[in-house]
Amino acid sequence: MIIEITDAYFDEVIELGNLVHGEGYLDHSSLSMIVEKGYKNGINSCFVALEADKLLGFRLTYAAEQWDIDKWCTPSKWSVATEYVGYFKCNTVAEEARGKGLGGLLLQSSVAALKQQGAQAGISHLWKQSPNNSAVRYFSKAGGKLIKEHPNRWNNTSEHPDYICVICGSNCRCTASEMLLTFN
Repeated sequence: MIIEITDAYFDEVIELGNLVHGEGYLDHSSLSMIVEKGYKNGINSCFVALEADKLLGFRLTYAAEQWDIDKWCTPSKWSVATEYVGYFKCNTVAEEARGKGLGGLLLQSSVAALKQQGAQAGISHLWKQSPNNSAVRYFSKAGGKLIKEHPNRWNNTSEHPDYICVICGSNCRCTASEMLLTFN
C-alpha cells in the first residue's frame, strides 16, 4: 500500500534512509523540510510504501518552484522551463523489498501528485553507485533521460553536512546522474 507520508512515519523513514544511504543522510529537521517542500496547492508529493504496517520504502519529492536549482543542475539542457520542474529527492526501498517494482510505484505516485500540482517534469540526481546501478536503471525504465553526470555530488554538502556514505565513508566520491523525466 502506498500512501502520503505523514510525521507518523518519520522515525522509520529516517532509519531506513540512513541504513540504505549512509549515516546522517536524514534527520527529523531535514525530513520535515523535505516534506514541506513537497506540498503545493494542498497536494503532498512524498509517499511511503507499507505492507502489514511495515515501512518498505519511501519517495521524497519537491514540488516545482519549491526547491533551489543549484550548481548540480543543468537547466539549459532541460526540455521544460524550470518553473514546471519538480525534484525527485530520494527513492529508497528496503533490501527485502527490492526488485519487485516498488520503486516504480512510488515514482508513479509522486509523478501523479506533481502533475496535479502543475508540474510538467521532474529532475533527479540518481546514485550511480546504487546496488547494480538500480537507481539509474529504474529511472531510465520510467522514461528518464540522462542530462549530465556529476562526480562527488554528495561530498561535503550543506544539505547533508554529517553524511557518511555507505560506500566511501565521510569523503563521498559517488557520482550523481542528473536525469529528467517529462510527464505526458
